[in-house]
Amino acid sequence: MKKIQEKLQSFAGAMMVPIVLFVLVGFYVGIGSAFTNYIIPGDNIVKTIFGMISAMGFTFMNYLPLWFSVGIAFAMAKKEKGWAAFAGIVLFMSYITCIGSYAGAQGWNVDTVTVENLVSIGYTQQGALNFSALWGSVAGKFTFDMGIFSGIISGVTAGLIHNKFCEIKFKPMFAFFQGTKFVVILVTLAAVPLAIVTYYVWPIIASGLQTLTYFIGSSGLFGTWLFGFIDKALLPFGIHHLIAFPIEYSSVGGVMTIDGVVYEGVRNIIVGQAGSPDATGYLIRNFTSGRILFQLAGLPGAAFAMYKCAKPENRKKVASLLIPTIVTLMLVGISEPIEYTFLFASPLLYWLVYAPLCGLCYVIAEIAQISINGHALFFMIPNLFQPQKVHALSLIFLLPATFATYYFIFKFAIKKFNIKTPGREDDNIKLMSKKEYNELKENSGNDKLEIRIVEAFGGPENIDSVACCATRLRVTVKDESLVVQDSDWKDYLEAMGCVHSGNSYQIIYGVNVNSITTAVKDILGID
Repeated sequence: MKKIQEKLQSFAGAMMVPIVLFVLVGFYVGIGSAFTNYIIPGDNIVKTIFGMISAMGFTFMNYLPLWFSVGIAFAMAKKEKGWAAFAGIVLFMSYITCIGSYAGAQGWNVDTVTVENLVSIGYTQQGALNFSALWGSVAGKFTFDMGIFSGIISGVTAGLIHNKFCEIKFKPMFAFFQGTKFVVILVTLAAVPLAIVTYYVWPIIASGLQTLTYFIGSSGLFGTWLFGFIDKALLPFGIHHLIAFPIEYSSVGGVMTIDGVVYEGVRNIIVGQAGSPDATGYLIRNFTSGRILFQLAGLPGAAFAMYKCAKPENRKKVASLLIPTIVTLMLVGISEPIEYTFLFASPLLYWLVYAPLCGLCYVIAEIAQISINGHALFFMIPNLFQPQKVHALSLIFLLPATFATYYFIFKFAIKKFNIKTPGREDDNIKLMSKKEYNELKENSGNDKLEIRIVEAFGGPENIDSVACCATRLRVTVKDESLVVQDSDWKDYLEAMGCVHSGNSYQIIYGVNVNSITTAVKDILGID
């Protein structure tokens, strides 16, 4: 089970690589389409440039499977990451080509999978609709329209093959084909059996996804609450993206036709509405508006409760810890630093109070019919250019109400159960002390954080792989007995917490994690 959890955590972290493109989609389509559709009349060079920007945004969205295949293969690779990314592209194109070719041998093509033809050869109307919906054009190829799943399958497969064979050696006669070149050959060959298996298995999986979609759609507000609760409940394990991404970027989150184009997933639907001159508002049941309530009000209320519950002499220090965290949360939506602040102080407070409250925020946002693009202040900028599509006046009273609710509930729980949040005890707000750390690791001779991190993991020879997501340093070690205690990361190594399962570690450093990861990789000589 530990090994499975480690793999899931690694996979979930890899899925975060293409996230920068998702941000660009919202900005490029939202702002570009606003200028081309409403702001700039006539035909001129300025309108043309904004049209180009909008078109780029749609391109990023239309090729999501490709970005996933590249990003996941890149992130999963332990070395030679560039070659792994290239293998991801090669496998993706080979994979979708082989699916279409094998389907053609079975008699299926663009013409035979139409609803009209399927009904004429004996399919029921509903059966014809379901089967026809399986197919589409991806990168110009007739194949299964699997959404992001084709990219995920390609990326994971390419990453596994790359890690297994990227260092293989051959005799001098065949040396040209060894190592990373052999990986490229293998992924093309792997595409054949992978495509054949997919041809028979994907319709079954697609049927299950349709059932899941029906459940989410038919369960109403309970389904909305369940999504919000599970999304937060899984966050400490680092696999919450596995729940959110299918909802946001595949048919699991729903399907909508906008201006003759079919969009799958709530985020893609909102992008389509942002780019449409005829859309009058954004999707209401979007499984993201609830984040506005707890990110702009709920968590700030919880932070204020921690501040008020701290000892008076510690409040200035607590404020210096919490205020930057809350500002980052409100601007870009990174909530883990503040969440882990009370998760490690009281897991029960997190899972029994905070996670259910977050699910409730999603429900309230849906009841209030909040229709807005983005869930953090920075990502809401495109709304300024298309305000007519925003329906969120209820936030005027919902935000203060949410702030008060979180504040009083957290304050009550902290005092009632004596939860050791920052400032309740002096040692809870101490940062790294060189003297204390030297006592912990006597052989430490350098105060740089990245060197202390490497030493804390048992030295370079004990580190197997290093990666990161938006807020976490993800490291796999060879011998976990050589690694410092989980609590030491927070007490001595400037981290906000540690999630540890077997040989897999997730060290929460917040928005600075990218620079920390790069510095650690430089020490280890990892590309």
